Amino acid sequence: MLVQECNVKFCRRNFLITSFACAIVTFNWHLKPHVVHATEAEVDALVNERLNGVPAKTGKIILDIPEVAENGASVQFTVTVESPMTEQDYVTAIHVFTEGNVTPHVASYYFTPSSGKARLTSRFRLARKQHVRVLATMSDGSAYVARREVTVAVGGC
Repeated sequence: MLVQECNVKFCRRNFLITSFACAIVTFNWHLKPHVVHATEAEVDALVNERLNGVPAKTGKIILDIPEVAENGASVQFTVTVESPMTEQDYVTAIHVFTEGNVTPHVASYYFTPSSGKARLTSRFRLARKQHVRVLATMSDGSAYVARREVTVAVGGC
C-alpha cells in the first residue's frame, strides 16, 4: 500500500501562514472600526442635555488653548471661570466638548467652594480643525459657555 508522505514541517508551515493571512484579512475587513467624527449638532445635543433647559450665557469663561496645535496627539488647554467661589456663588462643574473627535464629550470637572479657584489645566487629543466648547454650570443654576476654534497641523486621533 502506498502512503503519500507529507513533510510535517512544510504542511504545518503552510497551515500557519495561511491562518495568519486569513486573520489579517478578517481584521482589516470586519473588525477595523470606521471612524466617525462628532458633528456640531451632536455636541449641541450634549450641551443641551447638560443645561437641562437653562439658557447658556457667554462670559466668565476664559479658555486658553492654542489657535494652531502643532500636534493633535496632545493639546494642552486651561479653563478658568471667574467666580468668587463662596458658599453662595461658586462653579459646580466644567464640561469640555469637541466637535470633531470620535468622542465629543471630553471630560467633566466638578468643584465646591473649597476648591478655591475654578481653574483646570489638562490635555486632550484633537483629530482635525474643530471647535472646542466649554460649559460651566454655577451654584445658582445659571450656565456659561465658551467656544474656540483650533486648527490641528498633525491629527492625534
